[in-house]
Amino acid sequence: MTRIVGHVSALNRFPVKSMAGERLHVAELDWQGIEGDRQYAFVRATNGTRFPWLTAREVPAMVLHHARFDDPARPKTSAVTVETPDGTILSLHDALLKGHLEEAAREPAALIQMARGIYDSMPVSIQSSTGHAALEAAHGEPLDIDRFRINVIVDSDMPASDWQGRRLAFGDEADGAMVQCAEPIKRCVIVTIDPVTGAKEPRVLRTVARDFGACYGIYAGPARPGIIRVGDAVRLME
Repeated sequence: MTRIVGHVSALNRFPVKSMAGERLHVAELDWQGIEGDRQYAFVRATNGTRFPWLTAREVPAMVLHHARFDDPARPKTSAVTVETPDGTILSLHDALLKGHLEEAAREPAALIQMARGIYDSMPVSIQSSTGHAALEAAHGEPLDIDRFRINVIVDSDMPASDWQGRRLAFGDEADGAMVQCAEPIKRCVIVTIDPVTGAKEPRVLRTVARDFGACYGIYAGPARPGIIRVGDAVRLME
């Protein structure tokens, strides 16, 4: 049995880890996640740990760099363009961009591309409108949902936490994707960075920690490859 629990209100893909992403009307989910999501990352060239990524932890202004695929339908082969905070348009591979990030990080960096997404944990992140509204109520003011870098936002009366351990199906059974929802997403200092201004607000992370166990949204993994469209009905498998 299934029941409709909401509709997809927004889809986001992030071509470069820790940079601002692109809005999608349609996303293709394969066994490795949303096609093209977190396909590129800058790494700290002299960092030999299991987390070598250069992110907004080191360079907060990375969230103000907007990355997009020149050919959105073919992310594996498409060039990537980055708009910097001052409006300059550069190729992702431009040495000027790498030099700018190295200067801000005060360490050498390198750009890598992987066939699968470069995720901290699982490939898909999901939040519901109710889940986000609960955070805003606890925080006492509106919060731009983009600071949480969610892939799939669902307009629903249910908090996303209610879907933990369950499956969600999107759109038509013929070609719609399905995901297996997993654990809540533990949040870090990146959520304190305003995605529009770059200003830091530590109180955001304190609210998430105090009222939501430091979690916001849920992770999910692909259970059936397929398509997710803005406006799709979201069905909870029961």
